[in-house]
Amino acid sequence: MIRWKRTIRTASSERFVTERDGREVAAVDLHFMADATVRGTVVLLTGSDNDERDSINWREEEVPDLLASLDEELLPGVDLAGGDLAYTVVIGRLVGSFELEPPGVG
Repeated sequence: MIRWKRTIRTASSERFVTERDGREVAAVDLHFMADATVRGTVVLLTGSDNDERDSINWREEEVPDLLASLDEELLPGVDLAGGDLAYTVVIGRLVGSFELEPPGVG
């Protein structure tokens, strides 16, 4: 079962982490454009640098179901068939999370 968790929201964009069977398997950035279209980047995670046992083997035929779930659950006003929604899909591994430290810290 796919579960979506919002991690960031701005006035014109959102980021979601996708969980399947309790594991983070994808990250999605959605950008809401001025012309009422939505553009998204989907990163399918293959695992992490921390543990090779975290390996996830995505099959190309799984991608349409993931995009359909995203469309149905989070984007009711737009869809791929209507031409007002488009995705770029990338496969990669999680390296880590990095944040800028304020000056004078560290």
